[in-house]
Formats: sequence, C-alpha cells, structure tokens
Amino acid sequence: MSVFTEQFQVIGPQYPIVAVLGKEAILPCALLPAMNAENMELGWFRTTLSQAVFIYWNQQEQTEEQMAEYRGRTSLVRDFLSEGQASVHIHKVQVSDNGKYTCFFRHGGYYEEADLEVKVAGMGSDPQVHIEGPEEDGVRVVCKASGWFPKPQVQWRDLSGNKFPALSEAHTQDTEELFSVEATLVVRDSSVGNVTCSVLNPVLDQEKAMAIYIPEPFFPQASPWKPAFVVILTMLGLLLLGACYLSTKEHSRRMQVRQEKQHLWRLKEEEQQAKEEALKAIGKTPQGKCRPGDELVEDLPWRKAPLYAGSVTLDPDSVHHGLSVCHEKIHLTLKDPSVFLDEKCSVLGLEGITSGRWYWEVEIKNDLHSKWTLGVCRKDVRRKGNYPESSQRGFWVMGKVKKSYFALTHPETWLSSMQDLFRVGVFLDYSKGEVSFYNMIDGSHIFSFPPASFSGALFPYFMIMYGDVSMTVCSMESGSEGLRVPLNNFPPLEETLSTPKEGFSSGCGVDGAPPEAESLLLP
Repeated sequence: MSVFTEQFQVIGPQYPIVAVLGKEAILPCALLPAMNAENMELGWFRTTLSQAVFIYWNQQEQTEEQMAEYRGRTSLVRDFLSEGQASVHIHKVQVSDNGKYTCFFRHGGYYEEADLEVKVAGMGSDPQVHIEGPEEDGVRVVCKASGWFPKPQVQWRDLSGNKFPALSEAHTQDTEELFSVEATLVVRDSSVGNVTCSVLNPVLDQEKAMAIYIPEPFFPQASPWKPAFVVILTMLGLLLLGACYLSTKEHSRRMQVRQEKQHLWRLKEEEQQAKEEALKAIGKTPQGKCRPGDELVEDLPWRKAPLYAGSVTLDPDSVHHGLSVCHEKIHLTLKDPSVFLDEKCSVLGLEGITSGRWYWEVEIKNDLHSKWTLGVCRKDVRRKGNYPESSQRGFWVMGKVKKSYFALTHPETWLSSMQDLFRVGVFLDYSKGEVSFYNMIDGSHIFSFPPASFSGALFPYFMIMYGDVSMTVCSMESGSEGLRVPLNNFPPLEETLSTPKEGFSSGCGVDGAPPEAESLLLP
C-alpha cells in the first residue's frame, strides 16, 4: 500500500511476505522520493501503535515500548538508511508472527505509514499411513501428520495419480498453534495396490507424501449367498402374485411357498449350528496346533491369500544349540526356558526367496518376561552372540520385549497401543522391496518397513532370547509366485525326517500331531 503526500510517501511490499517457522522474516519499507532517514523516527507495529515490534529513534533502537515477544528477536538493517530504505529482521519466526504489520516514518511533525502482511508457514512431520482394517465393502486406511502451519491440505492418490475422495478429515491445534491432521480413506477396488497420502502446505506449495501397499487378501469379497438369496425372494414374490390371480392353484402354491420358507430356515439353522460347532472346535484345538482368532473364524472372504502363501520349514543346519525344533521342522522353543541366556538363539527358514510375493503366518505363545523377533534376513548376516538386528544390517524383523512391541528400523520403532499378538502374518514383496507384518487375530496392520532394494536370497528368520516362548509356522497352501533357493544342498524331505542331522533336537514339549491350522487368509 502506498500513501502519496506532498513531502514523501512510504512504500511497502506489494505481496505478502512468506516466513518459514524457525527461520527469519524481513519487513522492508522505503521512502519515495529517496531521502536520508537516519534522523527520522521509524517504527514497525502490529494492529495499533501500542503494539510495537521495533522502534528506531534518535539513531538508536528503543526497547521500552517494544512487545515482550519481540525483544531479542528483531534487528534493523541500517546500511541503506541514507537512501531512505529500512528493513526489520524478525529472527526465529513463530506462529504468532503471522498477520498484518504497519511500518511508520516520521520527520518532525510529519509522518506517513504503509501496510505489510506476513504469512508464516511450516512443514510438519512426514505423513504416517496404516491400515486400520477391513470395511463392509473395502479397506480403511488412515493418514496422520502433525506440526504443520497453516492448516494443511490432504490428498489421496493411486499409482496413476488419480485422486480419491477422503471419507473424513479432522484438524486440531496444539498449544503452539501448530496443526495436526487425521484423514481416513476407504479403498474399495482391490486392484489399486499402492495408495499415497500427500500433505500440502498451501502457502509454500510444498508437500510430503507416504505410500502404503494394500495386499489383495485384505479386501472383503461379496458373499455368493447374497445374490442367490435375492433371487429366491424374487421368486417367492412372483409365486405369491400368481396365487392371487390363479384361484384354482392358490392352495398348492401357498404350500410350495411355505415349504420353501421352511427349507430356508433349515438352511439358516444348519449354518448357525455349523458356526457354533466350529467355534467350539477351535476352542478345543490340541496344544501345538495353529488356530485363528475366535473373532474371525467366519471371516472367510480373505480367500485370495493362496496367491501369496508359501510353505516355510525350519533349517536344522542353521538352528542355535539352545533351541529345539520339532513337529516336521515347524515348531520352535528354547530347550530350557528357565535359563536366562545372554545371546540370541535363532534359526532360518530352509529355503531362500529371490523373487515374487510371499506370505506365511506364525503362531506365538509367550509369557510376560520374554524376548523374541521374527521376519526375514539375508543369508550372510552375523548370528553369533548378542548380535544387533536392524534393517541396515540385513534384518527386517519385528518383535516383543516384556510387554512392548517394536520394529527394528534404524533407530528402532516402538509400536504403541499394541494388543498382545498371538498370530502374526509376514508379507514379503521381493521385487518392490516391501516387508509388512499383520495381526491375524483381527486382520489389522502392524508395521511396514520402508521400501528397500533386495539383492540375493532372503530367508524367513525366527529368534528367541529368553522366556517361555514357542513359535509355530502355520501350515499354508502353496501357490506363491516366488522362486525358492535351497539354503543348503539337502536330501529330500523324507530322508531328512528319517535321519535327523547332528545337533538337531527332535524333542518337543508339545503333544499331538504337527500343526495344521487354517489361516484366516486361506480357504
């Protein structure tokens, strides 16, 4: 804004001044025509002259009337005062610096002023995206970010850049007036694959984005009984209408309708009885056998997982001397849980993975004071003593110590608000470098490592350090797209089972046959 006078005019910037949080903001003003301002009174104010940001008078800074929040954070550039140009620097910009300003020049009894506007902007945290669980007709995905200013904008996209409308979007402000956002999306197309959540700062026109891969088995499928049930109801309606018009066949058609209704009720009663028997059977599963969570026994729409399911067995040549492997090389325990070991006891899967997408499930039984991890690792990693596990060292694993769960990123990521895990699904997409973990009791997403560049074979990895812990690799249907590479030159499976390797423990504290439970993702 410019104010024209007979003596001089004060000119400020025509456009808002963009200031980044924590950085420096420059508020320039100038005289027209140019004249020496060294002996003038200069001032920068907020909405009124009583709200002083900076005052220059008698050739020095005056702090008596300066607002407390600007003391020690402002300075005047005096290099060009003789040319009629003055700029105030505001250091360590805060959210409260956002808004209107007025610069003031006075010479003797004459003064003029100009208006300025400062737009404060700050880039907050990277968005965090996770799967909350299946919806009635899709998968619910949640995106969260914090520490943004002003209010950020959230946009969902697929790999082709197509936008998705958000189901909900909520913003909150903390004590420092910074914004947090939580946006929810329901993905209904199982062919989408990756979805990206981008958070945009409208002032800086900059964004941060995070993508997540949604495995196809997480999408619910329509029940085949629904269309059949609709067809049956339609037929019943037609029969009833026909009975009204054809009096001679009214009795027989009513009897037919009644019989069909009774048949439907019998089907429903038989189905309900079968579900109750299945729940009772699961509650009585012999010790050592894998079983899904009772809450999702009838969650059968997750049937496409055989596309990713892989058969995983434990390699006796890679087992630590403190571990016991039994039940056809799928059950793992410490030989003596009462002894506290100061080293990690681990074992690898028998076969390596060099391509494709793989999926397996592990049932875990452990007490409160225990420590274990599972996931995948490279073959050449160090597994002696109390060795470190992290993605930088070739381990992509998550685990538990006492009551807390964690993912061994660098540094480690602690997983808050986790319920006890009894059955964990491991999903590996070798070509995309993705490793994800899922809670197969309720189908929720636990954690996904950032995409990596894999080279060489990866092997399923299982580690127990201390506590009364047992791990069982659940029996899965084959059908993976991956190519498996043997860890060692082993004889056929039948020969291996009949003649155990030296050092391989055949003892096991679990009675009954080897585990053969149905996965939540298998038919």
